[in-house]
This record gives sequence, structure tokens and C-alpha cells, in this order.
Amino acid sequence: MDKNDIYQEIVSLLVNLFELNADDITPESRLYEDLELDSIDAVDMVVHLQKRVGRKISPDTFKSVRTVQHVVVAVEQLIEEQ
Repeated sequence: MDKNDIYQEIVSLLVNLFELNADDITPESRLYEDLELDSIDAVDMVVHLQKRVGRKISPDTFKSVRTVQHVVVAVEQLIEEQ
């Protein structure tokens, strides 16, 4: 999985889980401010990403995540650790 695949997977997840419009999602989109996710949404997203990559995501990894691009980088690092 490369960065583009990861990004597309995250966009698809955001669209399907939270009924967001794909056109509103960019790498720079802020999860809480722009996409209006809350902490429960963030947990749901982490659970789905864990299933997708087959690895447990530590809470510390996602503490600093603020944008869609941050999520892409965090998932990419998890995949590389395998």
C-alpha cells in the first residue's frame, strides 16, 4: 500500500462512516474543525483502520493527528513496521 492507496482508503472510510462528501476531503482537511469529527468518531476511525492494516494503533500515535495527511502518515508508518 502506498501513500495514495492509504489516502484513498481513508477518504472512503470517512465517506462511508461519517457520510462526508469526498469532494470536501483533502490531505489538509482538519479532522475536528473542517470535517467536524468528534472524539468518538476518531475512535471509530482508528478501529476501522486497525482492522484494515491488521495492527493495533497506539493511542499515542493518534494524539498528534490533526489532518487527513497526518492519518495517512501514521498508517503508513504502521504498515512499514510490519
